[in-house]
Amino acid sequence: MNNQRQNSQTRVLVVDDSAFMRTALSRMVASDPDLWVVGTASNGNEALQKLPALDPDVITLDVQMPGLDGLQTLSRIMAEFPRPVIMVSSITSKDAETTFKALQAGAFDYVPKELSSTSLDILHLRDDLITKIKAAAESRQSHESLILPRKPPRAAAMPTREASAFTPAIVALGISTGGPKALQDILPTLPADLSVPILIVQHMPSGFTAPFAQRLDNLCAVSVAEAAHGEVVQAGVVYIAPAGSHLTVERGNSRTKICLSDKPENQLHVPSVDVMMQSVASAFRSLAMGVIMTGMGSDGAQGMSAIHREGGLTVGQDERSCAVYGMPRACAEMGILDRVVPLSQIPHEILLATRSRRASVS
Repeated sequence: MNNQRQNSQTRVLVVDDSAFMRTALSRMVASDPDLWVVGTASNGNEALQKLPALDPDVITLDVQMPGLDGLQTLSRIMAEFPRPVIMVSSITSKDAETTFKALQAGAFDYVPKELSSTSLDILHLRDDLITKIKAAAESRQSHESLILPRKPPRAAAMPTREASAFTPAIVALGISTGGPKALQDILPTLPADLSVPILIVQHMPSGFTAPFAQRLDNLCAVSVAEAAHGEVVQAGVVYIAPAGSHLTVERGNSRTKICLSDKPENQLHVPSVDVMMQSVASAFRSLAMGVIMTGMGSDGAQGMSAIHREGGLTVGQDERSCAVYGMPRACAEMGILDRVVPLSQIPHEILLATRSRRASVS
């Protein structure tokens, strides 16, 4: 009976150089009946030695370790035993940068561990960790089920309205789980003379948005920055909402300003995709373009609905290219998406819709 129960569970390997963290993470994982810690490792070499025998479905991997660090270990895992890896990272600029490199190198996602002056606060990790492990396991199963039958990709949904009839003045983009890697894939393909601004809400903990924006800015032809309160929105700039603040816009006669606030307070996510998109819909009406991408939950469904209702253009990432098909699914089921496209086609949709937009936002 116990073997049957274990066979139905997601197998997890915990890798961390701290004995305390190995124990803490293992207990958190084991507290969920759908998950099974099949082993732990104190460093990258030990993890690689154990992988063939343990054959975990998902690995949690510390970013900073002696010997083979997290990035080097990840590289070996992806080359020799490819499977979803969740990075466990301290909130420091160095670790944040390494984490983003890991996502680019194939890590599924990450969870932050926050250091205080007295102790390591890990209790907040549990829900986030368990949710992401389950999403990672599901993504692996979905990927394998798609690969094995060798079926051709499903065609993108036909637009409910002609995209050529729209010339958006601004793009509002919402994204969550799987987002850092997805954004690192698509934003560098946008040209430096992009004729509209892009506002992005990426669910991310405090301490990560500024280094993430800096990393994207280094990778992209367009300018990328963490949004600042009172900043005038400019075409060709991508603004990342800072963690802990809602991002809205205030549109005047000749310029649009960014507003950051902790209001409204009744939101599951801060920043909230819904709050940002509803503000953009209200300010720009039919001149708004909404893009909803990979992520758990339904944040963005109300915001995309508002843009659609005002006559703006709405684009959703398709199921196959999503790390987690949650946020786009919610919008698709509401029937509010004008286009459903794979990740690689999202920049094309933005450029196609905005090709005649002049390099100014009124």
